[in-house]
This record gives sequence, C-alpha cells and structure tokens, in this order.
Amino acid sequence: MGTKAVLFDLYETLITEFADGRRISGRRYDYPGLLGLSEEQFKLEWRRRVEQRMRGEFATFPDVIRDICRGRGLDADEQAVQSLYQARIQEKRIPFEAVRPDILDMLETLRSHGWKLGLISNCSEEEVLGWGDSPLAGYFDDVIFSYEVECCKPDPSIYELACRRLQMQPEDCVFVGDGGSGELDGAHQAGMKVFHAVWFNPYVESRYVQLSAPVQLAAALPVS
Repeated sequence: MGTKAVLFDLYETLITEFADGRRISGRRYDYPGLLGLSEEQFKLEWRRRVEQRMRGEFATFPDVIRDICRGRGLDADEQAVQSLYQARIQEKRIPFEAVRPDILDMLETLRSHGWKLGLISNCSEEEVLGWGDSPLAGYFDDVIFSYEVECCKPDPSIYELACRRLQMQPEDCVFVGDGGSGELDGAHQAGMKVFHAVWFNPYVESRYVQLSAPVQLAAALPVS
C-alpha cells in the first residue's frame, strides 16, 4: 500500500509564535511579578512542569500557576491567576488568527490529491483554544492534542494512536514537524517517513529531509 496520510505538528509547523526572532504577542503581563516570584524562579518552576502540562496532569493553566505558587510556599492571588489566564488565552489565539496562505494552500493541495490529514500536537488546554475557529481545523480528518490523550511526543503510543484513529499503518504515513520535543525521531521510530519543516525555524539541524517552504511538501511525498 502506498502512503496515504500526512501527520503534522502544530506550533512552528502550521502556525508560529514568532516573527523576525521575536514573539508575536509581545507579552504584556509580568507573570513572575504578579505572583511574587523572580523571573528566574518562575522559569525554573514552569520548565519543571512542561511534561506534566503536555500530558494533561493539570486541567487548566490556573492549576499550573497555583501549583507553582504552592511549590514556592506562596498563596496564589486568585485575581492575578485569572488575569494571567485570560492574558495567556489571548496570546495563544494570535497565531491561529494569522495562518500563512501558503500553509493553507499546502493543505488544500494534499486534500485535493486524496491524502488523509492528521495532527499531533504537544500542548495544554489554553494553547489550542483558538484551533476550532482557525482556518486550519476544516482540513483535518483527526486531531490529537496531547493533554487530552495523556501522552506526548516522542512517546510511541501517541503516533500509534494517530494511526489507529486514521485507520492507517505507520508505514503508510508521513510525519511533518519542526523537530521540537524529539518528534521527528519519534515518528521515524514509529515507522513513518519523516520530513523536517524548516520554513519557520531554519536554524535547527536534523538528519531528515528538510523542506524550506510548504509548497515543497506535495512534490516530496511518495507516490500513493
């Protein structure tokens, strides 16, 4: 059987949070200051909880913030927590409102050629609230958000789940991503053909075929 499905990463593959090396949203809130923490303390506690967040061990962003405060022996100011939550929701919606036309053209081309499209994203709840209203959503046959399935890339089980839900075998799937979280090696080890999307981040090296523009994907795909 020829390749029949393309699985995409989300952030820095289909959407980006950066322009010219700077964060698009330009964070307007002093997260650490509102919680009574230094910037270094907040970054340390945030990074310690990355995998827990991606696996859905915290139901919401406010739960993460409260846990960080508890870990530092602080009582979380609930008004500050809710203000930060709303600010983060708005920050994370911005990339979904600015999807590049060539990304949509790529998805349209793949769909018109009969490819199934899937998504596997390591994310937490507030990071993908903009998905449903984005122009991306209508192109996909199946979407996996890690926090909903309690596992994340590069865990083999998340790739296996994506294949089952698309009713495909791994060898009949292609994975396309920017390479974060070891996702490319994970997809390769799961038995998929892998392409490294560098159109948003051209500075990361890998052993996989690199695509510098979305338009290159259709031409690079195996004949199905």
